[in-house]
Amino acid sequence: MKAYRGIDNKIRMFRPDMNMARMKRTAKRAALPDFDAEEAIRCMADVIRLDQEWVPRSTTSSLYIRPTLIGTDPTLGVGDAHAAKFYVLTGPVGQYYATGFQPVSLLADSRYCRAFPGGVGSFKMGCNYAPTIWVGKEAVKRDCQQVLWLYGNNEEITEVGTMNIFVYWKNEQGENELITPPLSSGLILPGVTRDSLLELAKEWNEFKVTEKALTMPEIEKALKEKRLFEMFGAGTACVVSPVGKILYHNKATDVYEEWKIPTMKNNPNLMQRFYETIIDIQYGRTTFRDWMREI
Repeated sequence: MKAYRGIDNKIRMFRPDMNMARMKRTAKRAALPDFDAEEAIRCMADVIRLDQEWVPRSTTSSLYIRPTLIGTDPTLGVGDAHAAKFYVLTGPVGQYYATGFQPVSLLADSRYCRAFPGGVGSFKMGCNYAPTIWVGKEAVKRDCQQVLWLYGNNEEITEVGTMNIFVYWKNEQGENELITPPLSSGLILPGVTRDSLLELAKEWNEFKVTEKALTMPEIEKALKEKRLFEMFGAGTACVVSPVGKILYHNKATDVYEEWKIPTMKNNPNLMQRFYETIIDIQYGRTTFRDWMREI
């Protein structure tokens, strides 16, 4: 998560309660000792208050915060942890897109899998990240910046890189609709930014908002019928990341196909609106519910 120095010079964390609730669920799944979420937030606030000069005095930068929990039992055996260390890494970070949004190209290849039912894809664990690095390097070899993770024979879309994925289109019933894969599958990380975008969209009440499975054949059909307006990732680092192209491995022909995604051409642009709204909340230009916790 991140802390921001607002336009009033006050420092605030963005939705730390939701971050810590997810960390508690992850700790339980990893058989790590439980901890008090509110106490953890207070500890992080104390650290940030002590090192507040590291929080950039800029509305394009922030302080990145990475709370970590590891088992520390003095043993080489595999088993549940009875002792653990909770620590926090912080560091100032600049604007993700310094010169404006840069659409990314995605490698979509169902021969690679990020998560599976019964696994830990819905938890914030290091073991979900290490296996993806090699696939990311394969994507780079094909001039792609990220991987669009697929699952199953129907090539269900799950995530993009380390972000949640959103699609804005006109569905087959003629309704403008924002779609993101559901958490119920156990394949999706419950991202804080993901939840924030869904909450904002529901608050606006201007288009249909749906959490449901979405497959590559559905994406292809929508593109051919010119019903797909935008596709973008959502995460802490960049808030939103536009998709401009998918390099899709057609398993039937064993050929890579290039699909153009018109995200940046859509006007008015929903992704841009999400970004500006979230940024305004984070830097104190506006408020929304109790998302910001003052240090």
